[in-house]
Amino acid sequence: MILRRAASSGLVRPGFTVALVGADGAGKSTVASQLVDAIGLPARYLYMGVNLETSRVVLPTTWLVLAIKRRRGGRPDLAPHGPADPAARPSSRRRRALDHVKQALRISNLVAEEWFRQVLVRRSHRRGEIVVCDRHFYADYLAHDVADRAGKPLAVRVHGYLLDRWYPRPDVVIALEAPAEVLLARKGEGTLESLRRRQEEYRMLRGQVQRYATVDATRPVDEVVSAAAEVVRRHAGR
Repeated sequence: MILRRAASSGLVRPGFTVALVGADGAGKSTVASQLVDAIGLPARYLYMGVNLETSRVVLPTTWLVLAIKRRRGGRPDLAPHGPADPAARPSSRRRRALDHVKQALRISNLVAEEWFRQVLVRRSHRRGEIVVCDRHFYADYLAHDVADRAGKPLAVRVHGYLLDRWYPRPDVVIALEAPAEVLLARKGEGTLESLRRRQEEYRMLRGQVQRYATVDATRPVDEVVSAAAEVVRRHAGR
C-alpha cells in the first residue's frame, strides 16, 4: 500500500483527515468505525462532534460539564447555542448577563475540546496515519457559526471566527445522503424539514475542502463502507 511502501523506504508520507458527515440516521458512526479497517492503509478513528458522552477521549473540563448536564437532565453535548426564541430568554438584565457568561464558558470549553482533538489529529498525521473523523466541528458549525455570524452573541461570533480563520478543515469530506423519509424512519429524531435542511447545510462544504464526495446511505452498510473506502484510497493515491 502507498503509505506502507513509503514507510518501508524510510519516508513516511504525512496523513490526512477524512470527515464522515450526514444528517441523523445516515449511519456516520457505524461507517466511520468500519472504514478504518476497510481503507487498507494506516488509519485511526476519532469522534469530532458535540455529543461527547460516549467519546473515549475528552478533556477533564468537558467530562465535568457533561456530568453536570446529565445530573440536571440536559443533553450530553457541548452545543453553545441559547434559546432560539427571543421570548424564551430571561427578562432581567442580571439573568441575561449570567446567561452570556455561561455561554462564553461553554464555548471556551468547546474551543479547547476542538483544539485538543486537533492535537490528536496532528500526532496521527506525523505517524503517516489517515484520521477518519466521525463528524467534524468545522462541518457541524459551518452553516450557523461560520457562514452566518451576524446578529449572534459575541461568544458565538468569536467561535465562528476561530473556526473560519484558524481551525484546520478536513481534507476529504464524505457526505452520507439518503431521503429524509428514510433517515427519519431509521432514527426517529428531528423532522423531515430539519433533516433536509441539515443535508443542505453539509452541501455548503463543497469548495471548502480538497475533496467532497457523496455516498448513497440507503445501500447496505458494507457497500457504503466500500464506496467510502474507494474515495479515501483515490485521495491517498493522488
